[in-house]
Amino acid sequence: MRIPENKIEEIRAAANIVDVISEYVQLRKRGKNFLGLCPFHNEKTPSFTVSEDKQIFHCFGCHAGGNVYKFLMDYEKISFIEAVQEIAERTGITIEADEDSSEKQSEQEILYDINTTAAKYFSDNLLIKKDGESAQNYFHNRKIKIQTMRTFGLGYAFPTRDALVNFLKERKIDFNKALSLGLIGSGSDGRLYDKFAGRIIFPIFSPNGRVVAFAGRVFNEKEGTAKYLNSPESSIYTKGRILYGLSHAKDEIRRSDRVILVEGYMDLISLYQGGIKNVVAVSGTALTDEQSTLLSRYTKNVVLLFDADTAGIKASMRSIEILLRRDMEIKIASLPKGEDPDSFINNFGKDKFEEIIKRSVNFIEYQSAYYESLGMFDDVSKTAEAIRDLVKPIALIKDELKRNLLIKSISKKFNLREKLLEAELEKAIQQEGKQITADERSRLRVQTNIEATTPSQISKKASPAVYNLEREIIKLLFEGDKGVIEFIAAHIPPEEFLISVHSKIAEIVYEACTKGDDVIAASLLEKINNDKIKSYVIELTFEKHQTSKKWEEIYPGAAYEVILSKVVRDTIKKFKTSLIEARIAENHRKLSSAETENERLELMRENVELERSKQKLKDELKIEEESL
Repeated sequence: MRIPENKIEEIRAAANIVDVISEYVQLRKRGKNFLGLCPFHNEKTPSFTVSEDKQIFHCFGCHAGGNVYKFLMDYEKISFIEAVQEIAERTGITIEADEDSSEKQSEQEILYDINTTAAKYFSDNLLIKKDGESAQNYFHNRKIKIQTMRTFGLGYAFPTRDALVNFLKERKIDFNKALSLGLIGSGSDGRLYDKFAGRIIFPIFSPNGRVVAFAGRVFNEKEGTAKYLNSPESSIYTKGRILYGLSHAKDEIRRSDRVILVEGYMDLISLYQGGIKNVVAVSGTALTDEQSTLLSRYTKNVVLLFDADTAGIKASMRSIEILLRRDMEIKIASLPKGEDPDSFINNFGKDKFEEIIKRSVNFIEYQSAYYESLGMFDDVSKTAEAIRDLVKPIALIKDELKRNLLIKSISKKFNLREKLLEAELEKAIQQEGKQITADERSRLRVQTNIEATTPSQISKKASPAVYNLEREIIKLLFEGDKGVIEFIAAHIPPEEFLISVHSKIAEIVYEACTKGDDVIAASLLEKINNDKIKSYVIELTFEKHQTSKKWEEIYPGAAYEVILSKVVRDTIKKFKTSLIEARIAENHRKLSSAETENERLELMRENVELERSKQKLKDELKIEEESL
């Protein structure tokens, strides 16, 4: 179904985000905004903020944010279209579906539909078709119940090489799209064949429960055949951004405020069936930053439960560092030798498993035990190396108190002076770049997460002062005032921003204003297609030290419109002045190395002109004071 953009905006504008969210979250007014306990992660101190002016929400704890549609999508685990339909029903607005909506269906929606069709086909093969008995027996032998098979959508691909091809043909599914999803393949002779033929199927779901990919496992193993076959990445599936089982586990993760991270599909399924439901799996890939960020939306407490073999231990070590960078609390649980989560829950049950989780240790204890098993504490030089390796992850922890407590525990364990360990910690902190200023850290975050340029480019292009002024200007563009946007656009074209992401944002806002579209923040956010840029803007608009608060202190009692006018004018003046002063400073540097008198004179003339430009800028902004 396709809903016209103007209808989507009409429906959003008709709903008050405070009224909608109040039905799910108890909100209380604080200043201009509303505050409550975040429904997306467990917290005791409210950090979930809703802006009635901007019609958006943001959580300072888990960084969830967006407009009313995004809230419903995340809270009720529904699609965008379903969220629009729900708000339309609440506001009494009728949606008329386009007759040719199937033709206009988005590329991603088509891929989702194909995967849903394939998932139903695989499930029917396993649970209904007689030819699926062998696969069903495999699951029965692994003690997986029918209801669990249904819960996880488990399936079976018949061993014949064209069963799915024929099924898709009957359903008139686009073969090119099925090829891109990795459901079928094309031979050297051009003939199509089933990619997952003869395998049991694990559908892979997005956090909101949509089928994005498949994993196929052989159960009649043949030499030269890969044990697992996975869907390729596509526009709806990026392997490093998906955690298997999260759609089933996220409610229990929030409730218990803890997640258990395991390695494989069967580990997770058996634990879930056994009553351990706050569990997700990395499923054949090393834990990624994106997966860690995804987990942090639901809890800060992670228990790693990987296999006790060499590969599992290495995976645990890598995961510890990634999770520490996301400020997660990490424990590591160990099963008896020869057991994995799948076998242990089936052999010993839920209570014994929970005892294992209760005995989980922090990463220092885990790493120490591992190094001891390698004999690293039997030799002085290896002991020094091991202790340095124990200190390095502590440098990733932002909380200074936690760092000190961990240093004390290492000091006590190895009978070493704390000052010695603190010196090692300081080296590790410097290595990790922990001594950079708050401004630089913020700039690097934008650089890493949003910009496509090299890490050094942002610092070459913009000083911290200019960077912060650009951020203030972007905030002002999202104040919902058309006059402000027009005034800024008249003085600062998109190409004048030195940070490219700010230039992109300004371009989007200017275009919306020129077209006469609604310029409230909730509406402008819908025009930003990049999720990272969207999140960045939401965080900017909800920053704790907002521009309006600072200027209310400078102009006590003044009307909001008057304050906004002064803020806009002053910020533009500072920004453009900073650019001019940067050119003047650069010319002064060139003067010291100028080789000819003409070159020096030209630089001096340019500086005189730049000084005049500064004064002219000041005069122009003063004259235009009443134009806002």
